[in-house]
Amino acid sequence: MARDFKRTDRVGEQIQRDLATLIQREIKDPRLGMITINHVKVAKDLGYAEVYITVMPYGDMDQAQVTKDSLSVLKQAAGFLRTELARGIKLRVMPQLRFHYDESIERGRHLHSLIEKARRLEDEADTDQNDEK
Repeated sequence: MARDFKRTDRVGEQIQRDLATLIQREIKDPRLGMITINHVKVAKDLGYAEVYITVMPYGDMDQAQVTKDSLSVLKQAAGFLRTELARGIKLRVMPQLRFHYDESIERGRHLHSLIEKARRLEDEADTDQNDEK
């Protein structure tokens, strides 16, 4: 009988929960934006964990710059975060953390705006045809 979740999925979910708490409470760098950890994908051998994040800029800051700065801060703090995770999660090997910006949210927004634009154009074309009749 197959299991519902693979071990790497369970480890990834635990890393995601603990990492979110650690980043919020332990990292006090002012360059760090408001970060959301979307997904953690752990390799089968637990050698590394790909951490996908999104960053919300605050104030009048530029999205691209905040994302770049936040990734830089997280990459510098990866060793510290890995050590703290190892204290809370009992694994023989704690995966190395690799941080990436998750572009799927931005792609979703873009596709949504294209769909809405097409829908508006279609509605306008329908009203123009009804007006001609």
